[in-house]
Amino acid sequence: MWLKLFFLLLYFMVLFMLARIFEAVVWYETGVFATQLVDPVTLSYKRLKTILECRGLGYSGLSEKREVSNLVEKSGELTQGELYSAIKKEKEQTDAGDSSTTHFSGEMHFYELVEDTKDGIWLVQVIAQDCEAMLTQSNWGKMVQKVSQFGIRTGTFNCSNDYRSCIKRGWQRSTLIMSVPQTSASKGKVMLKEYDGHHVENEHIFRWMTSHVAHRIKTLHQSEQLMEEWRSDPAQLVKMFLFAHLPQPPAFFSSLSIKFTGRIEFIFVDVRHWDNHSSLIEIGVTQCPTYMLKMPEGIYRYGNSTGEFLSLAAMDTFLRSIQPEVNDLFVLSLVLINLLAWMDLFITQGATVKRFVVLIRTLGTYNSILLVSWLPVLALLQLPYLDSLYGYSLKLLRYADTTTLASLVRADWTFYSSHPALFLSTYLAHGLLVDYFEKKRRCAIRNQEDNTTNLEWLASLWDWYTSYLLHPIASLHHVPSDQSDWEDDTNLLFERLAFPDLWLRPLVNMDYIKSLPTWKFRDVHKCMEDSSEETESSHSDRDERDSDVSSSSHRNTWHQRVLCSQDSSTQLSVYGNTDPNNTCHSVCDVDAPEGISTRQNCDWSIWPCGVLQCSECVVCLENFVNDELLMGLPCGHAFHQQCIVIWLAAGRHCCPVCRWPSYKKKQQRRVQSS
Repeated sequence: MWLKLFFLLLYFMVLFMLARIFEAVVWYETGVFATQLVDPVTLSYKRLKTILECRGLGYSGLSEKREVSNLVEKSGELTQGELYSAIKKEKEQTDAGDSSTTHFSGEMHFYELVEDTKDGIWLVQVIAQDCEAMLTQSNWGKMVQKVSQFGIRTGTFNCSNDYRSCIKRGWQRSTLIMSVPQTSASKGKVMLKEYDGHHVENEHIFRWMTSHVAHRIKTLHQSEQLMEEWRSDPAQLVKMFLFAHLPQPPAFFSSLSIKFTGRIEFIFVDVRHWDNHSSLIEIGVTQCPTYMLKMPEGIYRYGNSTGEFLSLAAMDTFLRSIQPEVNDLFVLSLVLINLLAWMDLFITQGATVKRFVVLIRTLGTYNSILLVSWLPVLALLQLPYLDSLYGYSLKLLRYADTTTLASLVRADWTFYSSHPALFLSTYLAHGLLVDYFEKKRRCAIRNQEDNTTNLEWLASLWDWYTSYLLHPIASLHHVPSDQSDWEDDTNLLFERLAFPDLWLRPLVNMDYIKSLPTWKFRDVHKCMEDSSEETESSHSDRDERDSDVSSSSHRNTWHQRVLCSQDSSTQLSVYGNTDPNNTCHSVCDVDAPEGISTRQNCDWSIWPCGVLQCSECVVCLENFVNDELLMGLPCGHAFHQQCIVIWLAAGRHCCPVCRWPSYKKKQQRRVQSS
């Protein structure tokens, strides 16, 4: 978790530095910055109309370029960044068409989206039965492109689908209907207005729409009204003022007043007929137009920092950071948590299928935790006792969002959100670098699982899934603290009964195999034969003379040790120390060349404590040979290391002899003296 968080923060730092590099490259090639002002007189008539359309100002009747440039200056200063954004948005809308238009199927569909939503503006073209639409298909497409950039949604209602509803509402002819929230309260009543103009040009229709939307904004025409509004309770809502020589505010300013209803109050100050500007100088307005945000913490002039353009997207991002709502914070947390989860695709090492399975699991886990975590937060925000805490949180947020660093972050957010391909490509490149460094970091500790193929990992995943459904989860560490016999402890008895060996095997971690004791089998007699080869060759005659006697004596000794081993095997306990005075040793039987079982002395001192002494592996039914690697189980039985690992890896986590679980420690038992 912390590693993914570190890589995500590193990625944000890379994006921040990359944006600064882009600004430096643009300045080196063109010699201008995004915040540099542009003189509208130097622009063409087409570019000026593009700026006015993005700001939402009508230019019908203005045939000269000088008049259009004056209107641009009256609405606000133009920067290089705003000009670039306007040109880019115009190119994007050329290919968009009217694909975003909603086609209403009937009365209920229209009511749910238009009248019951109550948080936006709608423009609906009503087509009467057996009549043509007011706007042609091409003009309607242009109208959709024009109003959609201000957050105005569009739709088409064909009376042929629901003629009774059209008769009920009085839609006898084809017309245009606009829905606007009637009050300034959130989720207020919706008001439907029908276009009654004689001109069906798009410019006239747009002017009709903006005039109705501008009526929702409080407009001040006198200095007394301004001072009364300015000196009101400073602890009230955040207020956004626009001081301009315009008959009505731009469309983007009016649209934002509807989006931030109940959070920010929008006020338009018309200073066209003011003779005394002392009141403006008193509150800090030195030029017009000016966009000023009045907060309880102070005054902030919009447009002086990086990325603060006079457009709907730029001001919307600024106001959301100043006065966010719960839904904005939830969307931000959702984006961050999914970016954090996608880091698992690059941090996880191994097969490709494994990466995507881990990614899907992480996405589901993180999103579920996020949704569950937001439920108590929403419940706490409803308590009236936390209003002061919520107010202090917004105060700290406003202090942070009015800094220069915050303006750079907002500008980068706007830039990367308008260039999603660049954002995704940088994220992919960052992920590949993370994957490369993770491989280098894990090179020294890479295990066998990282080298598995897709089919092998899918097979192991299927085994784990079936074991998870059918088998219980066992642990090696759940051992009672007392040292009594498991037969005397009822808890151990119930634990033993919980793992029957016929059909139900526990789901255990294979890492316990690494902790099982291993050692090499050592044949003392074999080593002595190798070391005394020369001595035996010099005394061959004497050995032949005494061979019969020694063979008979050795056979009797072997018989006694086997009997003693059989008696002592019932008294040995797992991981318990036996009395050395009563310990009997077994011997290792090998096939003699003459077909007679000979006796060899095994070095039992290197055997781990508590492991039963034996000479044969019951898995392969082969005798132990000198220098072979052996492995012991918690029950005390020993086997060939290769044989028992294959046995356990197949899912049989129990001893082949006594069926005791191979992952579970066995309690020590006191050995009674014989």
